[in-house]
Amino acid sequence: MERRQRGRIGHGLLPAASAILLRREWLLVLLALGLAATAAAVVYLSRPTTLTVAVGPQDGPEAALIEAYANALSRAREDVRLKVVRYADVRDSAAALQANKADLAVVRPDVLLPENGLTLAILHDEALVVAASESGEIDEFPALARKRLGIVVRHSADIPFITNMLTFYDFVPAAADLPDGEEVPLGQVALVTLKPSEVTAAIADKRVDAVAIIASPTSKAAGAMVHAVEVGLPDKKVGLVSVPDGDAILQRYPELQSVTIPAGTFGGRPKRPAEEVKTVGASYRLMARGTVSRVAVASATQHLFEWRSRLAATAPIAKLMKAPDFDTTVAATSARLPNHPGAVDYFEREQQTFLDRYEDYIYLLAFFGGTIGSAVAWLGQRLARKRRERVDIVLDRLLDVMREVRAAPTMAELDALAIEVDDLVADVVRYARERSIDARTVSALILAVDGVHAAINDGRRALSAAGEPRPGGRTRAARSLALNLSAAE
Repeated sequence: MERRQRGRIGHGLLPAASAILLRREWLLVLLALGLAATAAAVVYLSRPTTLTVAVGPQDGPEAALIEAYANALSRAREDVRLKVVRYADVRDSAAALQANKADLAVVRPDVLLPENGLTLAILHDEALVVAASESGEIDEFPALARKRLGIVVRHSADIPFITNMLTFYDFVPAAADLPDGEEVPLGQVALVTLKPSEVTAAIADKRVDAVAIIASPTSKAAGAMVHAVEVGLPDKKVGLVSVPDGDAILQRYPELQSVTIPAGTFGGRPKRPAEEVKTVGASYRLMARGTVSRVAVASATQHLFEWRSRLAATAPIAKLMKAPDFDTTVAATSARLPNHPGAVDYFEREQQTFLDRYEDYIYLLAFFGGTIGSAVAWLGQRLARKRRERVDIVLDRLLDVMREVRAAPTMAELDALAIEVDDLVADVVRYARERSIDARTVSALILAVDGVHAAINDGRRALSAAGEPRPGGRTRAARSLALNLSAAE
């Protein structure tokens, strides 16, 4: 009775030991999941960054430049891409950036300066170009007092721009209904809106004393205006009006730019102007939200300037691009119109490498990876110990069975022990198919099984000599164990 109970206990330990073991398939699944997670992380980190760009006006040269740049990035399969969204006006594109509807935007700061906007590049400058008779008394902007100034309006912000200049010099615009020929009151300047085709006649008829336009000095619009004024003058000698006190003006209106018009910009025979002229102007800038990745911004800025000649073939305005002026990195990010740190990285040639970019993640991975590796190693040791425990349970039970065989009083007891041994053998064979067993363990199992069956055969012969029937030989399970364990080895 005691031997049967011990046999049931020993036989019941095997399912319990099997239940606490993780199967090899689960380890393979975990390994596959780890590899998949690593591959997903690599794909995620290497995928291109797509930045939304708000562009206005939608039919302006700036839109053509950004569109050409976006197409070039796509063709080159660079790590940054642009999604261009066109707006009717530059005010709308700046508003989209301020509302976080775009990552980048074309901005004219004197029209609307987004609070979250940082400069990547100056696409081009536009200057206040004022043309008048070279022999006249108008050589500086303050000399426009009590004069009539014609304005070729190209943008809704041009009139406010001129008004700010008048305010700085304590002038006020004259009444809009001031009759032609009537003297302009003291401290006032009469503003007359002109179309480009009306400039020559207005100068010739003396309806205006000077004409202003806000445009790039090298643009066709500025050149055409200066030429039209020249044609309308009796002596055909045109001069440019300078704007003094540029630094003071920028202190009051920091969204403006100081611009120098080089001598001969509008012609070389005779040279127009004869000397360089200081004036002020506005700039069209490519700006980004401060929260946009500095790595993506550095890459976008780099390709924009390095591909200048390539882009100029499609958008000639690319020739006018320039980097914002700054002396130091601190000055760049704290200027009147601050620059984006990513753009400064490119200008200072301090772009981040892959290791710089993901240094923190690599450190955390190394730190926690060591911990995870230790945990995996500990788990492996535990599993190996569990595998040994299971084999040890079988070996211990076989040794117990060997002792019980020697004391078995009847053939029925020997048959029960032989059946239990067959069950142990079958279990070990199934285990050997799923797990690897070292050669020493295999040898020990074979010796134990052979010893048990030898004892069973001895017991049967002894009982047979005493009158009990004598079943023969070694069981098929034992022969199966030897064959399967040899294959597993």
